[in-house]
Amino acid sequence: MTTMTETWDEAVMVQRAQKGNLDAFNALILHYQTQVYNLAWHLLHDEAAADDATQEAFISAYKGLAKFRGGSFRAWLLRIVANACYDELRRHKRLPTVSWEEFGDMDDEANPHLADGGPLPEQTVQQQELRAVLERALAELPEEQRMALVLVDRMGLAYQEVADTLNIRLGTVKSRLARARAQMRVHLRLLLQEEGELLPHRYRLNSEDEE
Repeated sequence: MTTMTETWDEAVMVQRAQKGNLDAFNALILHYQTQVYNLAWHLLHDEAAADDATQEAFISAYKGLAKFRGGSFRAWLLRIVANACYDELRRHKRLPTVSWEEFGDMDDEANPHLADGGPLPEQTVQQQELRAVLERALAELPEEQRMALVLVDRMGLAYQEVADTLNIRLGTVKSRLARARAQMRVHLRLLLQEEGELLPHRYRLNSEDEE
């Protein structure tokens, strides 16, 4: 029986799961469920829908285990949940939104004054307005660019892992991310010409497209 006290070895767990070991598959679920749910939530921005997409993704993963041919199992899972989310979005014909409040680097880069102590009322309002603008700008992006932006800038995946997740070339990931950031800057420039210094560094007009 697979236990969480064993040394984690993804390849071994996958091999066991592919042979019908439910304990191994459950261990994989426990290991990745938070990341899978987080991606679903950031695409759907709805807890119930994210729960449904996560469950659907794991069911699909279990049914499709035989089709997994190696590589990053996490990327394979994220691809499944991303597809489930976009199917859900298309069914309801609605655009995903991201809570930019969750972006870890936003406050530090956007306004260093807020790093320590409580923000002043006007600063709080300003930050809320910025988040709303960022959400609107993100919603304007094509789906493939929005996905690359969320995976890299929010979830912190490496470019190669994003390529594996989306089943595209590394160069395509970089170009989609560069175009997404450029479009974000264009959209934000129109709305925040006087507050440009509040933007996260990667979206400022003088920032580089590549990190």
